[in-house]
Amino acid sequence: MGAPDETPSLAILIVAGGRGSRAGEGLPKQYRPLAGKALLVHTLLAMRRGAPGAALKVVIHPDDRALYEAAVAELDAADQRGLLPPALGGATRQESARAGLEALAREASPDIVLIHDAARPFADAALIARAVEAAQAHGAAAPGVRLADTVKEIDAAGAVVATPDRARLRAVQTPQSFRFDLILTAHRAAAAGGRDYTDDAMIAEAAGHRVHIFPGDAANFKLTTQEDFARAMQQLKQVNFADLPDVRMGQGYDVHAFGPGDKVWLGGLAIPHTQGLAGHSDADVLAHAITDAILGAIAEGDIGAHFPPSDPQWKGAASSIFLAHACERVRARGGAIAHVDATIICEAPKIGPHRENIRASLAAIMGVEIGRVAIKATTTERLGFTGRGEGMAALAIATVRLP
Repeated sequence: MGAPDETPSLAILIVAGGRGSRAGEGLPKQYRPLAGKALLVHTLLAMRRGAPGAALKVVIHPDDRALYEAAVAELDAADQRGLLPPALGGATRQESARAGLEALAREASPDIVLIHDAARPFADAALIARAVEAAQAHGAAAPGVRLADTVKEIDAAGAVVATPDRARLRAVQTPQSFRFDLILTAHRAAAAGGRDYTDDAMIAEAAGHRVHIFPGDAANFKLTTQEDFARAMQQLKQVNFADLPDVRMGQGYDVHAFGPGDKVWLGGLAIPHTQGLAGHSDADVLAHAITDAILGAIAEGDIGAHFPPSDPQWKGAASSIFLAHACERVRARGGAIAHVDATIICEAPKIGPHRENIRASLAAIMGVEIGRVAIKATTTERLGFTGRGEGMAALAIATVRLP
């Protein structure tokens, strides 16, 4: 069956009701922080980037509503658009998926639905497009990756009884994709029959449907253990710049006057000094300049547009919040920060002894390699307000790459 002439309506169901005990003690894994955001937030952003027009519904554990609300609050208003109210899951993944499908039937009734694990934050736009196309063409489909290792079937005593041909085997991932009416009917039949299945493709198979396997993505792994979280952190730092051909540059400039205090904040680091810097936030002149440079590169205003100084909640706030937000705006558009070059202008304190620590602090806040952060310092030869020791200034240039 070929693709229809009209674009089908699409919904994405994210199953996030599990406890994630294999990831260790603490919060359910879908709410654990990963590079400064809940894992579920990374997954929602991946779905939003891959299918901007899709309706999104998350199935949550009944005890997790507060955790869910806190996670969703991390999303910008634009990313929350199309996010339907959460559905409450059941005792098993199968029950949770059916609860989400029943809710979608009442609220959206899409033509195509993708069912995705909350613990898979690396599904990219190409994988999501393949999933949608496969559902249109075949009715029921799932991504699969080839196995690198030989597989052995063994008996209860551990003896090999068969060696399947691995060329015919696939490790199945999500998002699995279906015509909505097909998978909803199949789930209802499975529930009526009292059978429990490990994934939605099996439920479609049990209902007599032929499930198509389309190419998955090895990078789209599921976070299950603590080691998986460590691997995810490394993967978040890896960027294929060949996939980001749109090169943007932005510049930023900031000034703050000296005031009472015993330190100045520079790049998220406290530097001892005989004075502090005056400002509504922590007056981190370097972080402010870099933040404006990054926002300028993506044409999304400046710090004041995102964090108005008239808003009392930002009084005394750490400027690392502003910088991390600007970097997230780049990533939300599928982009990456290629390089930041900044100059601090002051007579004192001396920047040289602190330069490498400032670079490391900025790299951590921005989620980039330290080699992508350059910091310089200069004086104005006693000229101007910085030369008179009245304050500090900073200049920054950010290079950003977008799809």
